[in-house]
Amino acid sequence: MLRVLDAGLVLIEDLGRAGHASSGVPVSGAADRGALVAANRRLGNSDDAPALEIMLGRLHLRAEQEVLVTLAGASAPLKADGMVHPPGAVVMLPAGAELVLRTPPWGLRSYLAVRGGLDVPLVLGSASHDVLSGLGPPPVQAGDMLAVGAGTGPVPTIDAGHGSAHMPFLLDVLPGPRREWFTPAAVETFLSEPYTVTDTGDRVGVRLDGPVLERARPGELASEGVVRGSIQVPPDGKPLIFGPDHPVTGGYPVIGVLTEAAADASAQIRPGQQVRFRHRGW
Repeated sequence: MLRVLDAGLVLIEDLGRAGHASSGVPVSGAADRGALVAANRRLGNSDDAPALEIMLGRLHLRAEQEVLVTLAGASAPLKADGMVHPPGAVVMLPAGAELVLRTPPWGLRSYLAVRGGLDVPLVLGSASHDVLSGLGPPPVQAGDMLAVGAGTGPVPTIDAGHGSAHMPFLLDVLPGPRREWFTPAAVETFLSEPYTVTDTGDRVGVRLDGPVLERARPGELASEGVVRGSIQVPPDGKPLIFGPDHPVTGGYPVIGVLTEAAADASAQIRPGQQVRFRHRGW
């Protein structure tokens, strides 16, 4: 068990609940899937073992039993039993040891995985918290006790993570299903000009500020299902990146779709930072 002594915005996430889109249930899951997988592989867990998704590093835990932990994603300074550990280290917490995270120097979301994964009841096959629908376990709070699963198999002795470093400010994007709804000049602007991340983003979506993208045709669409990383353009002409807890489009066209790696990277961009989109296959 892990006792939560203090927590900011901390959620339990795995790789989500795929296969329920026809019922209006999004996949949800970790915003930075690559980071979650990297942390789990370092501990010999399955890729989708539930872990903690921590915004800007605020977390204080006490181990009630001996556990192995590791951190991936935004490299929040990790202090365990008074000792600071380097990014990516696998750390043994003996019973009674305390773990403290602080604000990372870059990035937004850190993933703390524990050997055996967190033992959480599943909803539609997933332990993820979906902020839009409310499915899954509630946000973690001070006083919570987090159960730890039983680890099986060996713990890797080398880095078994994917190891890819993010370039948070250059996001690879594929053509969207409605790119023809925009003028050629708007597409060129989208793929060449910087956009600034606003402070109105969350796991549902991140709004960007920058040049307005002009439509080639008026009107709206019927709402359409989309995937994580889709870039919708609402009537104000400024792009919005859908996160893991996104809804359907609401009738606005999608100009582009981030690659899986770029969707992970977009989960680490802070308000005020700039992004550019790099075309793939336009």
